[in-house]
Amino acid sequence: MSFSVRAGAVVAIVVSGLAVAGCGETVIDSAKAEGAIQHNLETSLHEKISSVSCPSDQKVEPGATFTCTVDFTNGKQATTTLKIRNKEADVSLVGIKPNK
Repeated sequence: MSFSVRAGAVVAIVVSGLAVAGCGETVIDSAKAEGAIQHNLETSLHEKISSVSCPSDQKVEPGATFTCTVDFTNGKQATTTLKIRNKEADVSLVGIKPNK
């Protein structure tokens, strides 16, 4: 997998409005986050992704970070780190690294 050289290009990805309210607290909408990450990484890295898995219970806390697992169609896997930018659940991709 050759995305490590181009990882800087994806750091600026920002996804807006991924919040969903439930049980009195606001959490990241994991399905929307997964779809946005897959689309943005496939576009940036020019590699096909078979799935993205993000936590379903990540609270919207500005400044907090969380990770998602990315499975590429070639069998490789990576971990992305996302940072919650504000109460509206805008997130930025701040890192991606291959899993060993």
